Amino acid sequence: MSGICNGRTAIITGAGGGLGRAYALALAAEGASVVVNDIRRDAAEAVAAEVRAAGGRALADDGDITTLAGAEAIVAAAVAAFGDVQVVINNAGVLRDRMFLSLTEDDWDTVMRVHLRGHFCLANVLGRRWRDQKKAGQPVDARIVNTSSGAGLQGSIGQSNYVAAKGGIAALTLVQAAELARYGITVNCLAPAARTAMTEGAMPDMVKKPASGFDVWDPLNVASIVVWLASAQSAHVSGRCFEAKGGELSIAEGWHTGRIVDKGARWLPAELGAVVDRLIAEGRAAQKVYGT
Repeated sequence: MSGICNGRTAIITGAGGGLGRAYALALAAEGASVVVNDIRRDAAEAVAAEVRAAGGRALADDGDITTLAGAEAIVAAAVAAFGDVQVVINNAGVLRDRMFLSLTEDDWDTVMRVHLRGHFCLANVLGRRWRDQKKAGQPVDARIVNTSSGAGLQGSIGQSNYVAAKGGIAALTLVQAAELARYGITVNCLAPAARTAMTEGAMPDMVKKPASGFDVWDPLNVASIVVWLASAQSAHVSGRCFEAKGGELSIAEGWHTGRIVDKGARWLPAELGAVVDRLIAEGRAAQKVYGT
């Protein structure tokens, strides 16, 4: 199999189904060797078998993405199988949806561990590997692709833990892109919308596969931008958050400093009501939180 990812190896987390499976299949179809990582060993093996049946190269892996030791083992397995790693797709996720006041510590910690620690560990291990390669004079053209979400960018009722994690990932992407550019590493994130176990549970009627016509919610639609970001063609793009659904693609504009009112002296508390009202009225309205 050949394409725009020839000669590249990608680790995809949460690849035993849904979006991760689509990414693995699409990357392999474009020439990449893929490490199909999923906590469910049987699911990882099944997707790896699909890739190989289609003529691609795949390794199934069930290593723990939430510890540095686990991440190091995943990278070691990938290097042993394919020689090196150029790409990590941080896709694994979990939901523990409740209204904020009903959340337990475990609800909060589980989501933070899988999303935030899961994004940290592999990127940290691979980032250090790529830095060392660069310092040794080796060419580095590496990619980190993170996964945020529309909820992380604008909020979602009943998902405060998930929103906090996904918003953190979007911000993490900006810092990683700035810090790692010197080592030949680009970092971007994706806010995907597709049919997955998560979305089928949350909004089954909306994401249901149509009887005919374009299947807007097919995960393979989103896989196209992931493949491009993983390829050498995307070397000039970093620090961006892409929103993708069906045939739609956009880049989130992120936080910008709004209009500034400067008194030139310290404000009195009683003065600020009118100033804040003016800034809100003259500023661009934020997108509504999902569910409001």
